[in-house]
Amino acid sequence: MNSLFKALNDETRRKIIESLKDKDMNAGEIADEFNISKPSISHHLDILKRADLITSEKKGQFIEYSLNTTILEDLLAWILTLKK
Repeated sequence: MNSLFKALNDETRRKIIESLKDKDMNAGEIADEFNISKPSISHHLDILKRADLITSEKKGQFIEYSLNTTILEDLLAWILTLKK
C-alpha cells in the first residue's frame, strides 16, 4: 500500500493517471502532454507500474500503458472501511 500512496503523492503521476482514464497511450503520447523530459516520464511510469496503478503491453515497437482500475477500486473499498 505504501508504493500506492507514494505514486499518488506526485502531481505529475496523478495527471498521467487522469490522461490514461480516457484512453491507453504510449510513453511518447504521454510525454507530449507534459513539459518534462522523456526519461522523467519513464521514471514516473515505472513508479506507477510498481504501484500497480498502470499496466503495460508491447504493441509493435511501442509499449502501451493502461489504467489499472482494479487497484483504485481496492483503494476506495479500503478507504470506505475507515468510515465510522
